[in-house]
Amino acid sequence: MIDNAPESAAKRSRDGVVSALIAYVTWGFLPIYFIIVKAVPAFEVLSHRIIWAVPFGALIIAVRGQWPEVRGAIANRKTLSYLAVTAVLIAGNWLVYVFAVQAGQIFQASLGYYITPMLFALVGVFLMGEQLRKQQVAAVGLAGVGVAVLAVSGGSFPAIAIFLGISFTLYGVLRKKVVVGAMPGLFVETIVLLPFALAYLAWEVTRGDATFFHGGGGISWLLMLAGPLTVVPLVFFALAAKRLMLATIGMMQFIGPTIQFFVGLANGEQLTTAHIICFACIWGAAVLFILDSWGNRRSTK
Repeated sequence: MIDNAPESAAKRSRDGVVSALIAYVTWGFLPIYFIIVKAVPAFEVLSHRIIWAVPFGALIIAVRGQWPEVRGAIANRKTLSYLAVTAVLIAGNWLVYVFAVQAGQIFQASLGYYITPMLFALVGVFLMGEQLRKQQVAAVGLAGVGVAVLAVSGGSFPAIAIFLGISFTLYGVLRKKVVVGAMPGLFVETIVLLPFALAYLAWEVTRGDATFFHGGGGISWLLMLAGPLTVVPLVFFALAAKRLMLATIGMMQFIGPTIQFFVGLANGEQLTTAHIICFACIWGAAVLFILDSWGNRRSTK
């Protein structure tokens, strides 16, 4: 048993890394999907993302035997209240993200998820009394400089990036207060949002504007794909979170926005001098965060 323990731990770590890569790479290339369905209004895309996440999520819940956790979350009034709030936050995050991609603002979307770890660190300081280490302070400061440069010299205030960063940070902070797994929690959130998504789609149908029913079979199948694309990366992320240290997860979380940045380049977004300075600062901040996480992990060991 003792001889097998290191091998088992190594396999667990490898499985965690693979799961995290699947999650972050999927999130990184997700803008391509929204570019493909660009002709569909953002609100309708959001509605389909919610609607088709429910049956696919139910399938995952059934396979993993998590129905008791779902029922427990719904039965607990406090938990359900928190999940109702997080549902609104994640729906707003999804909507603005889709809008950003459709409007050719993938750079801003990428920036929003780059600054999220820094925002989490600031929340820890101001709300939880945590203290930032020196490299974390430098990383937050450097990221702030980058955003400020883009705001002052970029021609427009990076409202999309800031909204995405703040909304996802608030979502993460509130979800930490809820004792429920990632997949059951997401399932309850989509159940909360489902009536509104169905009502919007019904309204679109009555107006004759619903792309799902009038856009042909190809676009309909693509819109149904929004459910799996929402649920699958989260499932793999949950698997990774159980197998990897938080420091490792923290180091890998920059994979997604980095891929998004290059998707934006490939999509023809204009890379201005302000963008170059901003992302240079952000990448420098990310390196500092990774080095700090790695150093803290080794000292903890």
